[in-house]
Parts: sequence; structure tokens; C-alpha cells
Amino acid sequence: MTTAVAVSMTRADVLWDTYARLGDVLGPLVRLSPQLRVDGEPVTGERLVQDEPLRERLVEAAQRRIADDHGVTPRRDVAAMDVLHRYAFFATVSMSGPWFLERRVPWVGLDGIAYNEESSSLAVSPARVDCLPDDPVAGSPGTRVVADEERLRRELRGAVAAHLQPVLEAFRPLMRRGPRAMWGLATDELVEGLWYVGRVVGEEKQAVRAAEELLPGGTSPFVGATGFRSCGDGGGETTRTRINCCLWYTVTPQKPCATCPRRTRP
Repeated sequence: MTTAVAVSMTRADVLWDTYARLGDVLGPLVRLSPQLRVDGEPVTGERLVQDEPLRERLVEAAQRRIADDHGVTPRRDVAAMDVLHRYAFFATVSMSGPWFLERRVPWVGLDGIAYNEESSSLAVSPARVDCLPDDPVAGSPGTRVVADEERLRRELRGAVAAHLQPVLEAFRPLMRRGPRAMWGLATDELVEGLWYVGRVVGEEKQAVRAAEELLPGGTSPFVGATGFRSCGDGGGETTRTRINCCLWYTVTPQKPCATCPRRTRP
């Protein structure tokens, strides 16, 4: 499924080219169209937090879709996990993608991401951009310069956490999970987004290293480290074990996810 992306740059138009590049490298997952408008009633982080009936409708719609696709009606918490996973992936990659590709960290508020699943469209509107002193856009309107790479990593963690915290809290009653499990999900989505972008652009090793530097463990509120490891003996393909189970095993128990923490490891 192709997702189209509109980037609205009211304060941080320096990210226009950055998001154009992100749209290019994500291929079938994300297609950039600056003229795109998100039709209908897109789901924003703000609406997810404030509109309980909307959350219920999205969970019910996910239950119907999963039942139609797999012949199994999922538990309510499994459907809620699916809804949150979709939103959190788009939210995190809209901030981590520009950081990995060009060392620019967008701060995106709850009203800065709008997603319409029916039209497969995503609109992103950052409020500001953090960058390094040697970045060509340093000093441009809408930017803030930070001292070094470590500070930029801290800003990325802060931007993602600030965006996701109220969304995670809103979903807790639906998913019957505590704060640690919810932040485990956020950690997984941040890692998975970076890993995905790295694989697509042919820089998987660099993305794995960047993710490990970003999330070495002990970076609250994020939980744990990335969990990357080589498959088999020695330097095979890279995989990881998720911190938080996505619960998909309840839908297709015969096909557990490759990164499922429930799998028996060699």
C-alpha cells in the first residue's frame, strides 16, 4: 500500500527537501506530494488523545479488517495494538527519518501529523527543526542549532517522546498495559522505523549503528536497548527481538513475527 505524504512547512520550510528525499527512499510505503490534501477526517495525534469515541471506532474498524483478511476476529487489545502501531510508526519515522538521512530533527506536535487510512495519505507539519552547527540550513527561520551529535540524539528522543506520551496514555485502557509496556512499544517503533529506512536506502549497517547509539539503554522514558543481533553463526543478516510483543501471534499463531520476543532463540 502506498502512502502519500504532504509536508506543510509554515515555520520549518528547510525540511522540504529533506522530506522529499524521505518520500523518495521509502518507495511504495511513502509517496511525497506537496500539493496533496488529506481528505475526509484524518486521524491526528490530537484527535487520538481527545476523542475517545474515535479511538473506539478505529479499534472496531481494525477488528473488522483483520477478521476479513485473516478469518479471525482479534481481541480488542490486539486491534488497539494494531491501530497504535500504525500511528506510532508514521509518527516516529517522520522524525527519525530526517535525522538518519540528513541529521535534522523535526519537532512535530500532536496536530502536526494527520493520517487517513482510506486514502492512504499522511500530512506532516513540523513546528521547528534542530540541526548541527555545520548544517547548511543552520540559522534559517524555523531552525535551532544544537552543539553536537549526542545533543541531536537527545533532541530526537525528546521530540518522539513528547509526541507519543499523550497518545500512549490514551491507549492504555484499550490495551490493558502498564507504562513500561507502552514505552516498550514506542522504543520498538522508533527502532523499526530507522531500520526500515536504512534497509531501503542500502545503509542497513549504518542504520543499526545509529539506532544503537540513539537507544543504548537507560534513555528513559524509552525502555531497553535495540536488541539487534546477527542471524546464525557470525556475520549473517541482522535481526532483533522486539521489547514489546505486538500480539500478532494471537491472529496467526502458525506464523510468529521474526522479531517476536515469544520465539525460542538459538
